[in-house]
Amino acid sequence: MNHKFLQIHPQDNVLVALTDLNVGEIIEFGGKSITLKDSIPAKHKFALSKIDQEEYVFMYGSVVGKAVSSIPEGGVLTIANVKHEANSFSEKTETTGWTKPDFSRFEGRTFKGYHRKDGQVGTANYWIVIPLVFCENRNVEVIKQAFIDELGFGKPNPFKSLVQQMADLYKSGKKEQIESLVVEELIQESGPKLFKNIDGIKFLTHQGGCGGIRQDSDALCALLAGYINNPNVAGATVLSLGCQNAQPSILKDRLAKINPNLDKPVILLEQQKEGTENKLLSQAIKQTFIAMAEADQYERKDAPLSKLTVGLECGGSDGFSGISANPAVGHVSDLVVALGGKSILSEFPELCGVEQELINRCVDNEIANKFSKLMVDYAASAEAVGSGFDMNPSPGNIKDGLITDAMKSSGAAKKGGTSPVVDVLDYTEYATKPGLNLLCTPGNDVESTTAMAGSGANVILFTTGLGTPTGNPVTPVIKVSSNTKLAERMPDIIDVNTGGIISGEKTIQEMGEEMLEHIIKVASGEIKSKAQLLDQDDFIPWKRGVSL
Repeated sequence: MNHKFLQIHPQDNVLVALTDLNVGEIIEFGGKSITLKDSIPAKHKFALSKIDQEEYVFMYGSVVGKAVSSIPEGGVLTIANVKHEANSFSEKTETTGWTKPDFSRFEGRTFKGYHRKDGQVGTANYWIVIPLVFCENRNVEVIKQAFIDELGFGKPNPFKSLVQQMADLYKSGKKEQIESLVVEELIQESGPKLFKNIDGIKFLTHQGGCGGIRQDSDALCALLAGYINNPNVAGATVLSLGCQNAQPSILKDRLAKINPNLDKPVILLEQQKEGTENKLLSQAIKQTFIAMAEADQYERKDAPLSKLTVGLECGGSDGFSGISANPAVGHVSDLVVALGGKSILSEFPELCGVEQELINRCVDNEIANKFSKLMVDYAASAEAVGSGFDMNPSPGNIKDGLITDAMKSSGAAKKGGTSPVVDVLDYTEYATKPGLNLLCTPGNDVESTTAMAGSGANVILFTTGLGTPTGNPVTPVIKVSSNTKLAERMPDIIDVNTGGIISGEKTIQEMGEEMLEHIIKVASGEIKSKAQLLDQDDFIPWKRGVSL
């Protein structure tokens, strides 16, 4: 790889700057000299040759935009001279072949996980407390306050000490000394735990369950059922008010649909039946404690890597994400699939422009048609309220070189590797088929990771170029940096740095294998992901309105 610029695909008519390039600088490429007409910040793109107005812009060998004004050879691409444009798609036109990667390094390897009676294997062992309706959030918080510190899951809060010091200085008339106070490092490990084999008790509050459309409360029940069924969950305490749309019967139906043979403790209490809050909370706390003591009997045991279900996510992406972090994660996906495991690629707005490739990778027409319909319906719902996939890039994306949705999508899709698509899942459907699964979710980081855990992911790889603190309550989220500067600037949230691909020190395959080694350690409980250490327990159900 040239360490100053890169042509991703031979058909591309733009080059990517790998470092800051100066106006007037002469670039040698393809037997010709290109004089840069603009300064090109690292991660941004410039024209390989003149791009006329209305001419397509190609990256990754695909259409990623259209010039709204003429772009000179060596000119920078911006939102002022390029607009969103993407390849169209139709029915399945061919069947894409696949050659498995060399996975000999991982043949016969295992991780130490929690074996559930239904055959799933967890990479963690959590108890969850969930409300069926937002009215119960307060009671969930009361249970949280009662349990966390007493069971040894709490951590000292240095910011509490900071506020106390500031208050003391203020009261003593020494306000000028506040700026000089030094905050202690966050304590990332909890104290001695009462239950040695339980990784934590998680509290999944939300704002749904009633007051909206019935489809939203039904989807919420299906999502919560997926969390209860997730192999990382030992059991659940569910609080219901009683009169809400999200009825316990709907949750039970969704559980039966996902797993008719579910054999996990589920404590379900209804406030309007129990009576006072005191009675409800006393019952919830006592029954939860007793059930957690039973769940503590689970121990980690060897499991084949085929028991991994890896979620594939990106957030805070930059112009390097599609070159380093995403293809490296794609190689992990291919390795896991080759070993008999599952991977889940979500964020449908960020598959815009690569639909035909994914359709042709589907193993049959039925799956391909389901994907097409979900994409068409999603795009139509966005357009119906005056939005659209073209509005997906965030200001941060644009600032760091992703100026159209198709450009962002072409790089984001690299997380899915090259393996066949074995299934397409609508929101809240559970992944059961080994191989690559496509899951319909928004591009919103938390809504997407929330959905993947609900569809059975027992570990999530999350690529970022700008830095984002997203985590999940029950599934370890491993953050993958696209560039070294980010990894050095935000070491508290980054687990794996793929910046070596940009500098030429590492190949995509080498980084993918390193990443899978890291997954095995996290899945075995040998190390925790940074998101776990920081208790980044983000949980946002998707209301099936428009969210990109």
